[in-house]
Amino acid sequence: MEDRSEFESGTPPVPDGQLIAPPYPERIAAPPLSEPTAPPAYSPPVAPPDSPHGRAPRGRASFGALLAAALLGGVVGAAAIGGGLWALDRTLTAPTPTPSRGVTQASTATTLAMPTEPLEAVAAKVVPSVVNIAVESSGAFGSTSSAVGSGVIIRQDGYILTNNHVVEGATSIVVRLGTTDIPAKVVGTDPTSDLAVIKIDKTGLPAAVLGSSASLQVGETVIAVGSPFGLDKTVTSGIVSALHRTNLSQDQSGVTSYTNLIQTDAPINPGNSGGALADMSGAVVGINTLIYSPTGQLGTSQSAGIGFAIPVDFAKTIADQLVAGKKITHPYLGVSAATVTPAIAQYYSLPVDSGALIQQVSAGSPAEAAGLRVGDIIVRVDDHVIATSEDVFSAIRGSAIGQKITIEVARDTKRVTMDATLASDASVK
Repeated sequence: MEDRSEFESGTPPVPDGQLIAPPYPERIAAPPLSEPTAPPAYSPPVAPPDSPHGRAPRGRASFGALLAAALLGGVVGAAAIGGGLWALDRTLTAPTPTPSRGVTQASTATTLAMPTEPLEAVAAKVVPSVVNIAVESSGAFGSTSSAVGSGVIIRQDGYILTNNHVVEGATSIVVRLGTTDIPAKVVGTDPTSDLAVIKIDKTGLPAAVLGSSASLQVGETVIAVGSPFGLDKTVTSGIVSALHRTNLSQDQSGVTSYTNLIQTDAPINPGNSGGALADMSGAVVGINTLIYSPTGQLGTSQSAGIGFAIPVDFAKTIADQLVAGKKITHPYLGVSAATVTPAIAQYYSLPVDSGALIQQVSAGSPAEAAGLRVGDIIVRVDDHVIATSEDVFSAIRGSAIGQKITIEVARDTKRVTMDATLASDASVK
């Protein structure tokens, strides 16, 4: 269960392909939403039929087109009906939180303090470190497409952090510094986390101050900086609306995990992808990546006040590895699972009505070594209650390679607990 997206100027949104089978065993299958008239007995179950509802689209944006972000089950952790997450990417021309900055202790309650600096002072610190990224890609029948995204300067010697979907498939990348356009090259990408690092041949750049996302608090004031619809150096403000949002999206190239996302109501739009989400000290706390569209389509009310950013703590770890030329690896369990709903539970006479139904256990994987079986329903990983297959992925991706985790499953009418030591996914890529 471990994205990328494809952009073609002037083409309408299109759905993505089928879910990819292992070697990424944590990927999941879509559950059924209908019930048979005579449910079979529990045997254990096989893979449920595909959902007739499909997934919301995902992709890059332009004035003429936007491929929407693919969802497996909607916005995880939010009530999302009839909408979808959208990659903010390129546009034509256009664990328990600790008290953070901006939090003071009252005698009987914790209250949010006023911003530490005026918004204009914060913007003045962040804006110079956020750049416009213009990209050209090859299209169908020899055509080319042009688009724009954003990036954050992370080192004075020219390294820039952005989203993978901003530069994916690019044949030409140009970074705009003031009125100067400078060619850039890709240093490295990690499609499974939608992060990438590019570099320009320039020194003495205004590198951003990278803060910490671990201490963010809901309600904390933040600003978003980027190039919505190609309008570079755009600043908007809002608050941290929620934390620890998780979503999976995919296309024919692979599945992207968005884990522990920061949700904000700071207005962000297509083209903000790769830009900065900053706190009131002027430190970058997230990389803007997705927005939620109520209609699942590009329209006049594109910004719905629900945007998502990759936490900077995680993004910096990936960026450091990419700059060092290292291969990015992630924790690996080795199961393929589907979400159990009450309808599925009734259909298969399952012992629980929520959890992650194991459909495949990879040979030689930590899951096999731990004793997990096809038909087991994962209901808990360490202290994480598992209600969906996305919850399993989030728990695994939030752990470390070599870490021992405790997994509780429903097996027939019993509860079984076992330990698994997570491996690296390098061997299955």
